[in-house]
Amino acid sequence: IDAIRGTLVHSVLEKLFSYPRNERVFALAERDLNPLWNEMKETRGDVKELLPNLQEDEFLLSAFTLLQRYFELEDPKSFEPSELETHVEIDLSETLLIHGYIDRLDIAPTGEIRIVDYKTGKSPKPGWEEKALFQLRVYALLYWKSTGVLPRLLQLIYLGDGRMVKSNPTMKDIESAEKVLHRVAKDIFISMEKEYWPPKPSRLCDWCFFKSICPAHNS
Repeated sequence: IDAIRGTLVHSVLEKLFSYPRNERVFALAERDLNPLWNEMKETRGDVKELLPNLQEDEFLLSAFTLLQRYFELEDPKSFEPSELETHVEIDLSETLLIHGYIDRLDIAPTGEIRIVDYKTGKSPKPGWEEKALFQLRVYALLYWKSTGVLPRLLQLIYLGDGRMVKSNPTMKDIESAEKVLHRVAKDIFISMEKEYWPPKPSRLCDWCFFKSICPAHNS
């Protein structure tokens, strides 16, 4: 449910920026919420499977609240995003292809790049921001590899509790992210070769769709 709600809110925000700048008000986002939800119900199999166990009124109210919180954090009339849902992809080696989708890319008139990602959950507790920023540092790495330009600002917008986490990436940051990616890839290739995939239980298991077939929970 959390993942579907996140997709719905992202879709509403993406559509919001397709409208002329001076029209981007909360009432417009509110108006698009139900039609986009109905479209998801018709076109997505995972949503159809979810419907029998979903309280739709409660679900839509929670999405409405997240959209309301977005407008408390940003004024979408105050800027023009350069790209939405931008696909970035790069071969880091002959065997390692990395790609992802950037929610929003803002380019200032002076050329500075801002990478923005919406999160519909709550912000990380103090001390865990660095872990949360890793995803955006990977995006910054891919953007730099593709364009030769290092993004000036990375910004996570947490709609769950109305917080923003920001970082000004350095070359050291993105070089470190690249080293982590290579290390993780190496571990994956070793697991593939040995056909051994040890589970790593954590609190995140509570949100995992595959928990019912995971050896960590069915031993």
